[in-house]
Amino acid sequence: MHEQIERLRALQELDHELNSIRQERRKLEMEQAELSGEMVRIQDMVNGLDEEIGTLQSQQAELQQGLAQEEANIKRSEERLPEIKTQKEYLAVLKEVDSAKKVNKDLQAKFDEKQAQIAELNAEKDEKLKQIEELKERTEVRTSEIAEALQEFDETLEAKTGQRGTHIDPLPKQLQKRYALLMERRDGIAVVEARDGNCTGCHMHLPPQLFNSLFLNPQIQSCPHCNRLLFVTRTEA
Repeated sequence: MHEQIERLRALQELDHELNSIRQERRKLEMEQAELSGEMVRIQDMVNGLDEEIGTLQSQQAELQQGLAQEEANIKRSEERLPEIKTQKEYLAVLKEVDSAKKVNKDLQAKFDEKQAQIAELNAEKDEKLKQIEELKERTEVRTSEIAEALQEFDETLEAKTGQRGTHIDPLPKQLQKRYALLMERRDGIAVVEARDGNCTGCHMHLPPQLFNSLFLNPQIQSCPHCNRLLFVTRTEA
């Protein structure tokens, strides 16, 4: 029975190591996800800017087409002027030309406004692309470090999981379940020392008969307060 409690102590120590490694591994995975997420976030912004620029360019193309049409109207009207015979018709054509020029001026203003917006968005896009390149440069190094560390963690986990089997497999199934239940319900502490008449798990006083029996009785016993499995450290006389 002494062998079983020693196996449980070794098992608990190993489980603590495994939990610690898994926690460190999770931290690295989260950092890896954050690095990737930042890259995706900025790339999404670039994609949004591309879409906005595309919309403005389409609107600009329509304005360009309108400008060309009005230019053609103005040219056609001005070419008619020398052939006009009456003052009334002459004035009417001049009015058409003035009106077309006014429309053209408005179209040109809208075209220039779109051009300015496109230039502004392109500058913003260039800035985001620069951020992506800088981020990529930084994350490539860190991502490589994380991948290497994760590989080492995986190898250590595999080795220690194998070691765990050598400790837990020889134990009776009922004791294995009892240990697992205590680990789950007692914050990862299933096996504790009984010292100076107290349980070091819950710090409650143990019945004297129980405490004394731990030195004599080979059976594994539990704290009556927290149910953790107890062991004692024997000192040489």
